[in-house]
Amino acid sequence: MQNFNNKYFLAANSCEGFISTFNDYCGLKNGWFTYIIKGGPGTGKSSFMKFLAAKAADKNIEVELFPCSSDPDSLDAIIFPQKKIMVLDGTVPHTVDPIFPAVSEEILNFGMFWEKHLLTENKDKIIKATEKNKLLHKIASKYLLTAGNLLKSNYNLALGFTDKNAVQKFAKKLCDKYIPKAHGASNEEIRFLCGITPKGIVSFANSVNEKANTQIIIEDKFGCASNIIMNTIRNTSILNGYDIITIKNALLPNTITDHIIIPELSLAFVREYEFQHFSNDGRRIHARRYTDMQKLKNHKERLNLNRKISKELLLSACETLKEAKAAHDDLEKFYIGAMDFTRLTKFANDFAEKLF
Repeated sequence: MQNFNNKYFLAANSCEGFISTFNDYCGLKNGWFTYIIKGGPGTGKSSFMKFLAAKAADKNIEVELFPCSSDPDSLDAIIFPQKKIMVLDGTVPHTVDPIFPAVSEEILNFGMFWEKHLLTENKDKIIKATEKNKLLHKIASKYLLTAGNLLKSNYNLALGFTDKNAVQKFAKKLCDKYIPKAHGASNEEIRFLCGITPKGIVSFANSVNEKANTQIIIEDKFGCASNIIMNTIRNTSILNGYDIITIKNALLPNTITDHIIIPELSLAFVREYEFQHFSNDGRRIHARRYTDMQKLKNHKERLNLNRKISKELLLSACETLKEAKAAHDDLEKFYIGAMDFTRLTKFANDFAEKLF
């Protein structure tokens, strides 16, 4: 498969549990159409999407890929922006159902390509592997919950010593300089640029280069000053009539917004920290200037301890997710053995021909 650079996550293994934005892509959205794939693990959903992505790339059609946070080598979804078409995996844990069947969504049932009796023969083994996978994800979630609470404690502590008014004024100046007024309604898409995965913490920082030639990089390890800036940029962009991509923090999605991308302006405001680095030579802003670092030093021991323990917990979560993936791989074997891939391949070719 080609080396696609335009990648994001649509879901996250976070401290708040599994967070999915899949349902945001269904409904009557400016003429878009969504194909929702249903079927068990190992039924070729990801391979089908990779096949479509390759076909599109051969025809110079823009493709956005959305890997799975539980297996970044697998795809959860693909988007063809020029054609206003999305294809996604609508199964657990990001279950999606049509809102307006046939009008804005259609189900692709990959269950029609399996031999059901081969699956029922392995009923007990399938249930056992499924339950093992679910249990390991629950354990990983507990690690992430504790890690998130520790980092949130650091965030709140740093926020208490941050001059919020000064940050707000600076954010407004940034908006005045870079975000002129536009016409028309705005639309917001929520995505993730980082993922907590079986392969560790995976970042798709280079994807920003596909959307934005100009990048304003905010260095902020705590995320408190940059979060104020990002929220101001988000609100201004929407008010001024721009479509935006809002990138949430994978661990603390309801607390921290990491990045805002404004494709129409080829502009991105990004936060750089330990797990997310940018090679672009854009303007750099050091957020620590808005925080009283001298007062924060009095809490250095607590901050360092929280950071150290959270790192260990994140490592444990990734290792547990790796075990969960192994259980999922065992589960896939049963479905792979029951699939008629000859029929699926023909379906994929016919579908791609109609689509493109």
